[in-house]
Amino acid sequence: MFLIDKPLAKPNVSKTIRFTERLDEQLTVLAKGEGISFNELVLRCCEYALKDYGGNVELTEQGEMDND
Repeated sequence: MFLIDKPLAKPNVSKTIRFTERLDEQLTVLAKGEGISFNELVLRCCEYALKDYGGNVELTEQGEMDND
């Protein structure tokens, strides 16, 4: 279950991504409803997805990917 519970460390890597209009609207509403920034919500969603990732790429604790 995806829950927003703990504060995140200060993010310091800047990325540019594109969203569909519908996804942007939904994430904006959710972030406002939870009282967090859009950026924090996206970071939390990414962490949640990586935690439950079941694919073939092995992820290390440092975030590096091993494609062997």
